Amino acid sequence: MIGYTLVGSNDLERSRAFYDSLFGSIGVGRLMEFPTGATAWGASWDKPMFGMGPPHDGQPATSGNGTMIALVVDTRDKVDTLYSKAVELGAKCEGGPGVRGDEGDQAFYAAYFRDPEGNKLCAFRVGPA
Repeated sequence: MIGYTLVGSNDLERSRAFYDSLFGSIGVGRLMEFPTGATAWGASWDKPMFGMGPPHDGQPATSGNGTMIALVVDTRDKVDTLYSKAVELGAKCEGGPGVRGDEGDQAFYAAYFRDPEGNKLCAFRVGPA
């Protein structure tokens, strides 16, 4: 149902470098770039994309209180990789990798962090280890 998400940035080069390295750590690259500086990353054209760019109204970008974007991956190792890479790149920890709730067939394994602009992200995988 989700086609793409978009977070704002006040420093496009820093944000682009952060997300290039973060998503590159799990083999995901850029799919689209726009003259405005907006950039979108994704695993393929038939999957949802993650975008970053300047706000359309020309006002400063801010992170939303209560807003979070969750990135689904297919292994717990990729959750760990994204979290570790994000922190290495200067992200703030909002909850390290681990199971939230019960372990089992529908275990929710997740890690939470804020990018350098303050946008909150979650990397997660549902299922057994």
